[in-house]
Amino acid sequence: MHQPPASPLGYDVKFQRVGVGGGADLQIRSLLDKQQFSDPFGLALAAGISSATWPLFGLVWPSAQKLADLMQTWELKGKRVLELGCGLSLASLVVHRREGNVTASDCHPLTELFLKANLRLNALPPLPYETGNWGRINLGLGQFDLLIASDVLYERNHPAQLSGFIQEHAADGAEVLIVDPNRGNRSAFHRDMARMGFSVTELLMNEPLQDLSRYRGRLLHYKRDAG
Repeated sequence: MHQPPASPLGYDVKFQRVGVGGGADLQIRSLLDKQQFSDPFGLALAAGISSATWPLFGLVWPSAQKLADLMQTWELKGKRVLELGCGLSLASLVVHRREGNVTASDCHPLTELFLKANLRLNALPPLPYETGNWGRINLGLGQFDLLIASDVLYERNHPAQLSGFIQEHAADGAEVLIVDPNRGNRSAFHRDMARMGFSVTELLMNEPLQDLSRYRGRLLHYKRDAG
């Protein structure tokens, strides 16, 4: 049986349209599927990314779509926004399209490359990007008023790592928004955030996605008083 030629980049991509509630669709270049992997220079390995988790950054996830929907209407005026573990940066693209002051961050070595491609696809100007590795020092990243993320609590060590990262990069009076598809690590994260002075409100998010596919999750909304 004839096999198609391998991609010269070591992975294959596809192009898809992603609906955004209340806004124009996003044109997105993503990985073809969960089977893609390419790390010829060991950059992912150095960042602590295994071959099994390598493709996760480059897929369109339901919670990322929900966060993008939320950012279409969230108040952004005067706020410095940071997307944590941005992956394909759907929410950052929406904030940027609304002329918000947003920085996308991730630890994957290909995230910035895909971000630049998707900015071009949507006729958007450059968007700030910084490496954001939760378990390491991120020099120059700074502090932000609104920190946003989606589906970032899927491993047991993530609550401690993510809360520590937020502590370093949340300004006084910061808010944190996380769309969580009912992962089992939410309670541990609540406790870590409470120790840092954040209160939490949970909101059920059970409305279907823009393509009418089912979604079940929660919006975790953390606030900390300016001190």
